Amino acid sequence: MSIFQQDRCLYCHNIMAPNIGWAALFSMEKEQLLCQACEDKLEKITGETCRICSRPFQSLNEPFRDGDFCHDCFRWEQDPDWQGLLEKNHSLYLYNEFLKELIATYKFRGDYVLAKVFAEQLKKEIAKIQPDLFVPIPLSEERRYERGFNQAAALIAFAGFPSAELLSRIHSEKQSKKTRAERIHIPQVFKVESDGQIAGKRILLIDDIYTTGSTLRHAAKLLKEKGAESIQSITIAR
Repeated sequence: MSIFQQDRCLYCHNIMAPNIGWAALFSMEKEQLLCQACEDKLEKITGETCRICSRPFQSLNEPFRDGDFCHDCFRWEQDPDWQGLLEKNHSLYLYNEFLKELIATYKFRGDYVLAKVFAEQLKKEIAKIQPDLFVPIPLSEERRYERGFNQAAALIAFAGFPSAELLSRIHSEKQSKKTRAERIHIPQVFKVESDGQIAGKRILLIDDIYTTGSTLRHAAKLLKEKGAESIQSITIAR
């Protein structure tokens, strides 16, 4: 409990006032990781969303929607090479300016402990899915050396689950440097390291950001080819 101590926000490092109400005195208080100001800047995805990728429809113009699909997912599903590979992506928050900076601090500036911020929400989503294997989207050796850790594997670890390191990257080209069209049409970027435990399994891919869905679908394609029963994914941001 944090009743009699002054904790600091994991992101802005401001001191957080302790909760000394009666509810805190007589119950197990949930650990507060962000101050209220930072917490309020996280925008949970709510309302009607794309059936596959969790894109909110409330901020999407009608021409970019096809029934219960966003136009991107509709086009993926119209292509027989990609149809049905990614059953569902669950994204926790909108990729607003605050979350963009928070993820950059976590991912590029090595603030590993920020993975704790997402652990509880991640566990809630995982409980709904109940997968057999948790597969982090891998980094290239170069990126992992630069950062010191794989941000997707860290998210799994802080949520309290084991990572199945089934995939590795073929090349190290940064996705963030590509245009939207280039991301969608990239060649296969992964290879399967071990396929002995894939057949018949429900697999959950973990990554930090869903943009076009290309990275997750490339991973799903390989795992499906090795006999996985179903592939879903969770990302922090959409």
